[in-house]
Amino acid sequence: MTIKQEVIDELLKEYKTPEDLVGKDGIFKQLQKALIERAMAAEMTHHLGYEKNDPKGYNSGNSRNGKGKKTIKGDFGELEIEVPRDRNSEFDPQLIKKRQTRFKGFDDKIISMYARGMTTRDIRDHLLELYDVEVSSDLISSVTDGIIDEVNEWRNRELDPLYPILYLDAIVVKVRDEGHIRNKSVYLALAVNMEGHKELLGIWIETTEGAKFWLRVVTELNNRGVKDIFIACVDGLKGFEDAIHSVFPGTEVQLCIVHMVRNSLKFVSYKDRKKVATDLKRIYHSVTVDDAQSELDNFRETWDQKYPLIGKSWQNHWNGVTPFLAYPDYIRKAIYTTNAIESISMSLRKALKTRRSFPNDEAALKLIYLATRNTSKKWTMPIRNWELALNQFAIIFEERLTRYDSFTQLD
Repeated sequence: MTIKQEVIDELLKEYKTPEDLVGKDGIFKQLQKALIERAMAAEMTHHLGYEKNDPKGYNSGNSRNGKGKKTIKGDFGELEIEVPRDRNSEFDPQLIKKRQTRFKGFDDKIISMYARGMTTRDIRDHLLELYDVEVSSDLISSVTDGIIDEVNEWRNRELDPLYPILYLDAIVVKVRDEGHIRNKSVYLALAVNMEGHKELLGIWIETTEGAKFWLRVVTELNNRGVKDIFIACVDGLKGFEDAIHSVFPGTEVQLCIVHMVRNSLKFVSYKDRKKVATDLKRIYHSVTVDDAQSELDNFRETWDQKYPLIGKSWQNHWNGVTPFLAYPDYIRKAIYTTNAIESISMSLRKALKTRRSFPNDEAALKLIYLATRNTSKKWTMPIRNWELALNQFAIIFEERLTRYDSFTQLD
């Protein structure tokens, strides 16, 4: 739709300064008000079935009954409008619905800012500065609370019957609990599905971990449809191996190489980080377990004097580090090269850095869900060389894979 030039000329007839155009009472604001009110008047005509003052309205059973005032918020700031009413109170405008005080999309802006870690005060100040809109802390909380239904639906959704790879990661947040600020762990279950796409399966918040907690997690995954997992990569989580084998007895539990490298580099100065990472790569790129042990010995000879904890940690966890070396090359790469864990951790650290603590578990869950949702939007492509890895999975786990009808067409 193109606005006629003469209409624009008429609107700009009194235009002298930018304030006349975009100011608080400028042309833009007046035009928005006029268009909204005209549109709702047209809706009322459609609702009643006759134009204003049309004789067809006599004895029709319903008629116009003046107007009520309403203030709505949006990108344009605050706008006071007049909403038509009918005598039977049946009119429910579609443009601005009953009890609606914010334009569609305004809530999405609040949620987007919240997902990026902005505090309630930050959001309030930002909206005031950018849009000249005053919103209360209660309004922001109410808008973000609206996401909880989506979170609960997401946490209870049906899952695929088979995931070749599962990663478990955890971050620590501070949450007020029974009048005290406590450290709580937020656990994330990240999987690679049969199409090679990364998929976050669930989020759990717990004060302590252990066999009972992990049994609850894997049982929940099973109840939501997961029947088998080929390889589970964990960060030395206490009690997890026994818990997963009680539900998924055929799953190989592997210490997450991504976590091992990440934890190792915490001890390394910036100038040595690239060299240390390269030498660690030689370990997990080895062809056999014996070759990997030889590379670990070489690493310790080079770095033990400066960074003794790294080599010691790898040696202490050796039985958990090496299982994946029994797999072909493309499965190994699928296990240790995915950057999904790092991308989630980075987005969460960014979102959480302004938060000293959360008032409750639900508040923490809202932010973490929204932050991970933003990150997962970028997972549009399968992990690199997934087709080759899948072919190797099909050979090694053929019997288990063909139990599921949707994955039997692999020719």
